[in-house]
Amino acid sequence: MKSAPATPPVDPAPSNPTATKAAAAGTNGVLRTEPPTAYELALSELRRLLGAWHRHEPGTRRGEDPEELHQLRVTVRRIDATLALFKHHLPEPLVRTRSTAKSLLRSLGAARDYDVQLMELAAYCAAAAESDRAAAEPLRERLEVEGARAHARLLRLLDAAPTQRWIEALTEASKAEAPGGADSALTVMPERVRQRFRKLRKTVRRLPANASMDEYHDVRRRAKQLRYAIESGAAMFGKPAEDVLKVLRRLQDQLGAHQDAHIASSRLAALAEDRDNPLPPATLFLMGRLAERHSDLTAEVDKALSRSWRRVRGKRWKALRGRLGELSDRARAARRVPPAVARGEGPGAERPSAAASDSETATPGASAELASEPQTRLMKH
Repeated sequence: MKSAPATPPVDPAPSNPTATKAAAAGTNGVLRTEPPTAYELALSELRRLLGAWHRHEPGTRRGEDPEELHQLRVTVRRIDATLALFKHHLPEPLVRTRSTAKSLLRSLGAARDYDVQLMELAAYCAAAAESDRAAAEPLRERLEVEGARAHARLLRLLDAAPTQRWIEALTEASKAEAPGGADSALTVMPERVRQRFRKLRKTVRRLPANASMDEYHDVRRRAKQLRYAIESGAAMFGKPAEDVLKVLRRLQDQLGAHQDAHIASSRLAALAEDRDNPLPPATLFLMGRLAERHSDLTAEVDKALSRSWRRVRGKRWKALRGRLGELSDRARAARRVPPAVARGEGPGAERPSAAASDSETATPGASAELASEPQTRLMKH
């Protein structure tokens, strides 16, 4: 496994902002006027993620570019998040494959941790004195050896039968036809987002005064779940979603940096205590200094979380919450109107539908967005 110049990890493009557009098209490619179902939205996202898997798996196997492994890891995480988000709308056997996704995530995460630490060490050495660079060399060699072992374990898991069956199950599911009578995404997605926000808020409020990094990691995990839910329906939610996503990503990145520092510090301590493979005194001294730097960063985690959480739960969330309520109200009104009438067909078509009446008092432009082309509101990143 080769080390690489330090570059900040970049999350791949979030859930495709055109997912709603793809899901809104029928099997013959003709654009429909009604919003997609939750099932169609899920399949659209799974198709996109399977494409990302096939793009990044070969590079991950080669082990030449750490970014390929990072992208594959995020792809698997998003697949798992999609299965969880739509678990009541997808076939149960497919949802049960999440256990395989979680095994992959553990292995990908272990390999990724070594990549991150090697990149951080390379960045440190680039600006360090010659003596420090020399002291860091045994540490770099040890990290590369351990990283190569983690990568070998990952390759075995990628080749394992459960992983191959998992990919086959996802591929078959992504080709399936949407069942009739499935719930509309306008009915499902607002409530999913509200649920995810409540879980994040509850996790933040329960943090004790001296919370562990594992507890802060739980906050980050909840923030990711909320982010993925918002991104899945971003084309419907519009600008309020964009504003919340910006601060959510910042919260996630800050907690991620603290988590990486904690993992790096723990690994340095483990290497220093390894009596079977002792490191030179100069290297141990350098490792102590690096561990101190990591500890200084993790000590600031509570302050960083407090700042970011205020931005998430403030006016941005209130604007999105209002938008979600508007969509939920419109979905309930639409369910009370026969589909033919809503399309302007059949008896009663000359009378305004309940959804149309509701739109007159809604946010300007929202009715056109949802009733005629719900898929065209794209999210900027």
